[in-house]
Amino acid sequence: MYEFVGIDMDKCVGCRVCEYACSMEKNKVFNPTKSRIRVVRLYPYTNAAVNCRMCQDAPCVIACPRKALTQSEETGVIAVNDALCNGCGWCINSCEFGAIALDPKPTVNICDLCQDREEGPSCIEWCPEDALELTTNDLISQKARIETVKKMAEAN
Repeated sequence: MYEFVGIDMDKCVGCRVCEYACSMEKNKVFNPTKSRIRVVRLYPYTNAAVNCRMCQDAPCVIACPRKALTQSEETGVIAVNDALCNGCGWCINSCEFGAIALDPKPTVNICDLCQDREEGPSCIEWCPEDALELTTNDLISQKARIETVKKMAEAN
């Protein structure tokens, strides 16, 4: 099970600092459109981070007709070979999380967990509410089960 950047929706205030930290880290500009993480408002007071979930057998990698995307077997991180990517968008359409963005180069931007930083992902480091953390789908499922049990206990 691969790690990815997860969000605690109860903590996220929608400030978008994560987007700015990511765009600065990866593109040296404060431009959220160049970020590899997106904050999406779901309800009036609920926000969610949208970023790569490092899927097993990643559909984006499979969908790429030019083989511009590769996935590390060790970490699950998806690398984009800019020389092969022509921005066709097949990977974007295949991602069920909406985590891939088209860059005007043309190429695509996908979260790589800031593999080149010792400190880990800059979005996690700069989140003022500590709403972001490295997690896995298993951990998210465990937390959901715990919350369900708590709510059931409160209802009784």
